[in-house]
Amino acid sequence: MPPYRPQRSRNLFDSASDKPFKLSRSKIDLYLNCPRCFYIDRVLGTGQPPGFPFNLNSAVDHLLKKEFDHYRALGEPHPLMVEYDVDAIPYQHASLDEWRENFKGVQVLHDPTNLRLTGAVDDVWINPAGELIVVDYKSTSKNGEITLDAAWQIGYRRQMEFYQWLLRGKGFQVSSTGYFVYANGDKGKPGFNNRLEFRTKLIPYEGNDAWVEPALHAVRACLVAEHIPAPGKDCDYCAFQRAVQAHLDT
Repeated sequence: MPPYRPQRSRNLFDSASDKPFKLSRSKIDLYLNCPRCFYIDRVLGTGQPPGFPFNLNSAVDHLLKKEFDHYRALGEPHPLMVEYDVDAIPYQHASLDEWRENFKGVQVLHDPTNLRLTGAVDDVWINPAGELIVVDYKSTSKNGEITLDAAWQIGYRRQMEFYQWLLRGKGFQVSSTGYFVYANGDKGKPGFNNRLEFRTKLIPYEGNDAWVEPALHAVRACLVAEHIPAPGKDCDYCAFQRAVQAHLDT
């Protein structure tokens, strides 16, 4: 097996440049989780070790998009929307495919910080009032009821709110209520038999994007800092680094 080599980041911040600096929604979340890891990534050029791809989750996302696109073309609500009494239909827009595409997504230039923010949405619906509804697809396999209450799911909640902020920044009226289309793989079947069945539910979420504006100013301050900032208190990467260093120093 070849030795692990740290992931080298592209699109590094240059304080001497006056060009808008592009940051994705996931990089904003990285800053919120650990300013030190964010700085090492975006300024110094070494990213965290990459995670494993979630290919099954990606397959579920892809198939859900196909389903909702079918009803989008018909101008009708998906049966799941009918089941959960959501008065809306999938939204049709010329830029929807671009909004969904990784490394493109919805893009907004934040003038006060000169940051160009991006995020790739899973889906957008529209209600009779003309408000856009942000929709995110999630999949898992667990016993019990699926909720958004776990502490680790703060990333999901912030993701929804950031997408709402982006679309508002594009000039759209956006509902504060977003929806998670959450598919739960059923492990109670007698066997696999080349089939994994899901129970899918719609979870409404009332977003509040008030945190985004101050977070962007904090991100900008971090980028222009002359010293590496302190780590996030719950950062596993930094905790591991400290533990390794402590052993090396003994």
